[in-house]
Amino acid sequence: MQYLIYILAYPIIWLISMLPFRLLYLFSDFVYFIVYRVIRYRKRTVRENLFLALPHLSDQERLIVEKKFYHHMCDMFLEMVKTMNISKEEICNRFVFKNIEVYKELEKQGKSVAVICSHYASYEWIISMNYYSDFAGYGIYKQLKNPYFDKLVRKIRSRFNAKLITTKQTVPTIINNNKNNILALYGFASDQSPKAKGAMHWSKFMEIEVPVHVGAEMLSKRYNMNLVYLNTKKVSRGHYEATLEILSDNPKEVPNFKLTDQYLKLLEKQIYEAPEFYLWTHKRWKYRRNSI
Repeated sequence: MQYLIYILAYPIIWLISMLPFRLLYLFSDFVYFIVYRVIRYRKRTVRENLFLALPHLSDQERLIVEKKFYHHMCDMFLEMVKTMNISKEEICNRFVFKNIEVYKELEKQGKSVAVICSHYASYEWIISMNYYSDFAGYGIYKQLKNPYFDKLVRKIRSRFNAKLITTKQTVPTIINNNKNNILALYGFASDQSPKAKGAMHWSKFMEIEVPVHVGAEMLSKRYNMNLVYLNTKKVSRGHYEATLEILSDNPKEVPNFKLTDQYLKLLEKQIYEAPEFYLWTHKRWKYRRNSI
């Protein structure tokens, strides 16, 4: 059944990926109508999240954010599909790293780099950072249940000189690279919710105390990696700018969880400035203090 779904869907996906951007966004407007008005995809979850995270906004203001978010989400999904056939020149023009020299200076230190990012703006095109890196590139991701689509995603990412590894593969990969003196760039999307049971750290995110992922910080400490925050902004439809900020070039000297808390504050600032570009469909505040 999984293979049947794949072979039926693949031709449609491929055809969408061949659309010029102007037609792609016209199609996205149609997809928005279906997803938001007809299917009502995860609308309850989105509204609950917006109510929890943005209580200072009125109901009408949150509704405006909601609609803008669904428009953006449809755009981003189709941009991900477009990645199948996008050229290096096109993606580098549409996803611009404003201060890539910050990262290049870190490479000169001869240490691997952990880049911590979020499900904000275009997290799919962040992988183009590998074009500017002399290090081996790895993106840590959640494996798809359909093995055929999972293979397709891996194939697409390989076009950007990157390898996808699962959370379980991360530590063995780092150990093997260190053993073989391979310097690497590791990408961590760290804003989603871990399970509350056994969580190493709780912190306030959007003024709500929740369990948080600390892998990027802890692995940076354990394996002596530089830790960098990637701030992505949506400039216009299909165009993004990313700014790199060094959280620490010596994480071992920073008290535990301070860097993770700093990352969350930087992400909060982004969300307050333009909340429509955050991924509100995930149950980020499913686990909260006094609600487990």
